[in-house]
Amino acid sequence: MTTTYSAGASTDLEDLLDRLTLEQKIRLLSGGGTFRAQAEPAIGLRAIVFSDGPVGVRGERWDERDTALTLPSPTAMAATWDPELVTGLGRLLAAEARRKGVDVLLAPNLNLHRSPLGGRHFECFSEDPLLTARIGAAYITGVQSGGVAATAKHYVANESETERLTLDARIDERTLHEVYLLPFEEAVRAGAWVVMSAYNGVNGASMSDSPLLAEPLRGTWGFDGLVVSDWGAVRTVESPVDLAMPGPHELRGEPLLAAVRRGDVPESAVDEKVRRILLLARRVGALEPTTSVPPPRITPDESRGRLRRAVAAGSVLLRNSGSLLPLDPAALTRVAVLGPNAVDARVQGGGSAGVFPAAVVSPVDGIRSALAGRAEVVHRAGAFLHTRPTPLSPADSRNPVTGEPGVLVRYLGPDDEVLHVEHRLSGRVLEPSVELTATTVEVSALMRPSTTGDWRFAVVGLGAVSLEVDGHRLVDEHVVPESDDPTYVHVAPSFREVSWPVEAGVDVLLRARRRMEPDEGLAVALAADPPRVDENAELAAAVDLARGADVAVVVVGTTDEIESEGFDRGSLELPGRQDELVRAVAAVNPRTVVVVNAGGPVELPWREDVAAVLVTWFPGQEAGDGLADVLFGLAEPGGRLPTTWAARTPDAPVLETKPIGGVLEYTEGSHIGYRAWAGSPVAPAYWFGHGLGYTTWSYEGFSARDNVAVEQGFDVRVRVRNTGSRPGRDVVQVYQATGQDRRLVGYAPVHAAPDEAVWVKVPIEPRALRRWSPAESRWVPETGAITLMAGPSSGELPLVARLNTSA
Repeated sequence: MTTTYSAGASTDLEDLLDRLTLEQKIRLLSGGGTFRAQAEPAIGLRAIVFSDGPVGVRGERWDERDTALTLPSPTAMAATWDPELVTGLGRLLAAEARRKGVDVLLAPNLNLHRSPLGGRHFECFSEDPLLTARIGAAYITGVQSGGVAATAKHYVANESETERLTLDARIDERTLHEVYLLPFEEAVRAGAWVVMSAYNGVNGASMSDSPLLAEPLRGTWGFDGLVVSDWGAVRTVESPVDLAMPGPHELRGEPLLAAVRRGDVPESAVDEKVRRILLLARRVGALEPTTSVPPPRITPDESRGRLRRAVAAGSVLLRNSGSLLPLDPAALTRVAVLGPNAVDARVQGGGSAGVFPAAVVSPVDGIRSALAGRAEVVHRAGAFLHTRPTPLSPADSRNPVTGEPGVLVRYLGPDDEVLHVEHRLSGRVLEPSVELTATTVEVSALMRPSTTGDWRFAVVGLGAVSLEVDGHRLVDEHVVPESDDPTYVHVAPSFREVSWPVEAGVDVLLRARRRMEPDEGLAVALAADPPRVDENAELAAAVDLARGADVAVVVVGTTDEIESEGFDRGSLELPGRQDELVRAVAAVNPRTVVVVNAGGPVELPWREDVAAVLVTWFPGQEAGDGLADVLFGLAEPGGRLPTTWAARTPDAPVLETKPIGGVLEYTEGSHIGYRAWAGSPVAPAYWFGHGLGYTTWSYEGFSARDNVAVEQGFDVRVRVRNTGSRPGRDVVQVYQATGQDRRLVGYAPVHAAPDEAVWVKVPIEPRALRRWSPAESRWVPETGAITLMAGPSSGELPLVARLNTSA
């Protein structure tokens, strides 16, 4: 098919295309490196630079010295139910991308929370297609307003991490269009410049070869932008994907050239791909003369302030018995802040989305800052979470040559000749700071132990690895890969750990080596952990602090080892002894607040035993200050759940994330999340849309015009009253009800003063009331009598309106 380019596409693209030979054109269809497209100086085309997202802009390289603003997780963004706020966060990302010379941000992730066990849900928005569509479109609008391309990914049905490279998702046509394609359609309507094809297949065809790339993407939707592959996902010469990444790709050189010359691939198909690459280059300013928009001007203080406000806006207050929150700082003398995540705040999940924040405000630090001069803040972990070894950091290591905080890294050739030497801040090295072809990487450091005892030292990496402590070789073996998943190979490979006695205050020389095998990445880490503390004693110490405190704040959650790209979760239970910690603290202090620091749903079996439960998700770098604002009433917890939370893992309606024989059947159809829970005999712990503020609301009236034309869209009005003593914000939600089925069709925020009643206008867009007809292969407006329900969550809908609709 021939692309019709949108307004703004330059007419000189055809002239540039005509100046290229077939060989030059084919060269452009493959990356020029891991995160860089090919340049072509003959036509003034520089390399387009890509970077992973979505919570920050890492840049081209994994280098802890290249820090990035770190935003709240996409689940936290969706929990705001606030597209305007998310657009502002997108502008922050655009400013960061421009600062780092990045043209394309590989985000947002528009896949849905089909199952609560999905390992990458922290990187996705929601279980609902409408909420995902609106928040995703807002994210794209913000990023692209700064002249940076956003990437709608992973197109489509990439909801599971188990066998994600090869699984075939089997989805009926109606469900595919109404649920899983809808957010991508909205992304195209929002003007997305890039779409990424997924690893997986859908209904028998790999997404890099799928007919869905033609229809509806380029056909009905009219997408004129670039389709880029997920990294390594192009598997055929004939793939319709425009740009195969990374590169140079083995199928986009001589094999494609030969296929064109044989007539198997028309040269016109190559030309279409090159046109779209050139159009993207024009949009991001990679073609001379450049026409890129000025980068957003946002000061560091403005950035941090925006991120701090986002923490509060996305925090979801699940429970607030006796209105314990907000706390009055003037009434506090001693606060116990407990839990493993209280000091080591988790701000992001694992995998390719990782960035390096310059600094993270922990919950303990945020609370201490807010109570400085007023109350004492004490801390104990109470439980432990680490399952992987801890890489050395500047706080516990020194370069053995220069004495600087950090480590020494040497890159060696086949005969151990030194190719490059650099000082790094972390013992975890994923790639060098310069291009080179090393066969061995060596990390060494001096460490001064803080305690005497049997420390645990580890080397992380695949292939031939060794580990030395003060000249004693404790590990020397060949580590065989356990998976070919890119996250495992390049980000978090296997490790080998040993114990060795050391003395406090006496320097220890550590050295780890890894000889790399082809296609096994460079990732290596030198790690050290102190002797294990008795867990019973640690828990008892935390409980003792809680017993003597005015209030106990227990921060529980997951880690980037538990929620990560590359694998799904086996359970929603909190890891370690965190549940035991919460119960023990609540037993001695009735004023217990539990803060949940996780990217997705977890079980909360003690939820009725504590006074308050607050979900902060993976909250980004301003975690602690944003949390303190909520705890002490400087900001209201504005979030509403974007995903239904089960009381117990077995109760969740959709738990299957593992393909059988390579096939993952979406047998539940459209019944995921709250739609499935609506027909379940067991109620969830908390419904999609649930969230409390620091006031209360009553829903008093529902007005909807009868005989409306659905293809034009219409508004309904909901009357709500603030029945509390503080001004506040709520999110009015409107659902269509068909039998037991519920479907979100609109929502709108409301702000009101105490005792103020407000009529809230909730727009119902035409696309919200339509159904896909497999028989006609088109959308059909839903006409006749329909039932709408309104309320504060999918599980609490006190208002009902019935109306007639026509086409």
